Amino acid sequence: MKRSPLPYFLGCPSWSESAWRDYLYPADARVTDYLALYSQVFNAVEGNTTFYASPALSTVERWAQIMPPGFRFTAKFPREVSHGGDLREQLEAALAFTRLMAPLGGRVAPYWLQLPATFGPSRLPELAYFLQEIGVPVAVEVRNDAFFARGEEERSLNRLLHGMGVERICLDSRALFSCTSRAPAVLHAQSKKPRVPARPAAFSQHPQVRFIGQPEVIGNEPFLTPWVSKVAEWIEAGLSPYVFLHTSDNQQAAALAQHFHQRLSERLPGLPALAELPRAPEVEQLGLL
Repeated sequence: MKRSPLPYFLGCPSWSESAWRDYLYPADARVTDYLALYSQVFNAVEGNTTFYASPALSTVERWAQIMPPGFRFTAKFPREVSHGGDLREQLEAALAFTRLMAPLGGRVAPYWLQLPATFGPSRLPELAYFLQEIGVPVAVEVRNDAFFARGEEERSLNRLLHGMGVERICLDSRALFSCTSRAPAVLHAQSKKPRVPARPAAFSQHPQVRFIGQPEVIGNEPFLTPWVSKVAEWIEAGLSPYVFLHTSDNQQAAALAQHFHQRLSERLPGLPALAELPRAPEVEQLGLL
């Protein structure tokens, strides 16, 4: 039975986590099956891999064959674009990237521009030019302290983005940094992820949220609960937010995303359930053993 479409977009940082065979994917799932399986459960995914390396055109074309039409892939501009100096000088490289991703059509909406901590208020004219000229939907993530100080610099950023209908991606890493575990995966994530205040924003139809959690799903509850309320409010207001759930090593990211949807379903009765994948090989017939 085909499940009803969700009123929001829900996903994880990737679809290629083999640990998910412990609870999401069939135990015998092949790596080449992961995207098709993932897209049966979730309707969006972060395009993190494109930040580090652009895929081959043949790979993008294969993704286009697998991803359902309503699926969303928030492809990150490569770091050579976002971290390569003046954004005005990176426009051609950015446009080349959008041409590479063209086989995905509307599935890439929005593209993500993840700016480094060194990108401060003095560079806002670069950002304005880039957004005016790029010609595709974009959401922006900032990490410079001035954009979180509730001063004129932050207001200038917000005015720019709001005036252009461009979302400010909200990264919430509070759950990760609340974790006291000394596990290597936690320590590594804490050393890499930015520790900035959460700034929920809705500058368009599609607010963007990245929740970076700790490895135990239940440990995220105090930080997840406010997002259940916020996302429900957005949906009730007619918006279609994007929500991506991470854990420190992402082995439980899909479980956290499932848990978030269950919590949201309690807040919004009638919300369609996520699909459940068959967990055992179809050939298994325990009654014959």
